[in-house]
Amino acid sequence: MKTKIPWILSALLTVALVVMALDRKGQEPETMAAAGDEHAAHETKAERRILYWVDPMHPAYKSDKPGTAPDCGMDLVPIYEGEDGAASAVEGYSTVKMSTERQQLIGVQTGKAETRSIGRTVRAVGRVAVDETRLHTVTTKFDGYIERLYVDYTGKEVRRGQPLFSVYSPELLATQQEYLLALRAVKQSPLLLESARRRLQLWDISEADIEQLQRTGAARKSLTIASPTSGFVLSKAAIEGVRVSPGQPMFEIANLDRVWVLADVYESELAMVALGTPATVTLSYLPGRTFTGNVTFITPTVDPMTRTAKVRIEVDNRDGALKPDMFADVVIAEPQRNVTVVPESAVLATGKRSVLFVVHDDGTLEPREVQTGVKSERWIEVRSGVEPGETVATQANFLIDSESRLKSALAEMSGAGHQHGQ
Repeated sequence: MKTKIPWILSALLTVALVVMALDRKGQEPETMAAAGDEHAAHETKAERRILYWVDPMHPAYKSDKPGTAPDCGMDLVPIYEGEDGAASAVEGYSTVKMSTERQQLIGVQTGKAETRSIGRTVRAVGRVAVDETRLHTVTTKFDGYIERLYVDYTGKEVRRGQPLFSVYSPELLATQQEYLLALRAVKQSPLLLESARRRLQLWDISEADIEQLQRTGAARKSLTIASPTSGFVLSKAAIEGVRVSPGQPMFEIANLDRVWVLADVYESELAMVALGTPATVTLSYLPGRTFTGNVTFITPTVDPMTRTAKVRIEVDNRDGALKPDMFADVVIAEPQRNVTVVPESAVLATGKRSVLFVVHDDGTLEPREVQTGVKSERWIEVRSGVEPGETVATQANFLIDSESRLKSALAEMSGAGHQHGQ
């Protein structure tokens, strides 16, 4: 009787296990189906040709047959056909093939190469300055004394021909008297009259004043000096009673109907600026106003401290909104051109070259070396390497770049003949 008890217990245990298995089979159809899918996937993968085996800890180690890694003892992992990166036209890179799911997992985003109108833009800080061709300095060419001052403060607006000051000059008075004497004796000495007249003209005495002297026959004690242009008095040295000498600046008058804006452009951006290039000028304290002009001059030297060159832009200022020494923001933009562009984030600058990845419909990411050009907002010009309409990777590029380089390096090592078991 005792010998039958273990046999009975064993039979009961077997029956219980069978019942539990049947019950589990009825309760977990999804799990069983998933296991079947995994088995089918394994069988499909088994049908693909194995290229070689690699050490999972050191992918550079390859073997032509299964086994264990000599350094860590781990089982070698098979690499199937289609998983090995194919060589590309870019040295040091291999094509990478990823499923849609894997691309989504690592955050790959794409964009299109397209044709757009872009142009190079240079932004700089500028300063409003007087147009030097419209700047006049008022002086005399003879000694004298200021008798009366008609424009008596700096900043005053004057008109062309408006009296500025009057000068008493003994030398000028003597020359007028000589002219009158020569006029009376013109028949006897015409050359003397011409000489006296010429001296008055060289002293900037106007023809109107000379004719008045000839008509009245009376020399004037003082001479009135008029403004040579319309504008504003920038500086004034004239004071009533002060002696003046030939060439001594009395007034500096500037016409501000047109002004210069001098922009500081870095030497690295000077190649983008040319004579005649249009520019826009804005000022933070004049919101809503935009002034336009053209580049008329670029200084031939660069400031050794700031590494910038002065770029001159002429701007219309007939309403007087721009005042000398104001600061301004300057944008110099070349004419728009139709070029092939890609999103700026698509291009990886690797030092000597620029690379992007073209995404194909089958999930292949192909590295392309490109020649870049102008940057505009979030776009960058591509002069060669990609055509409009092609899809390029714009995000996760560094991950793709790393995998592409790694596969290329593995392929090179494989070609060197470092094989397990040789």
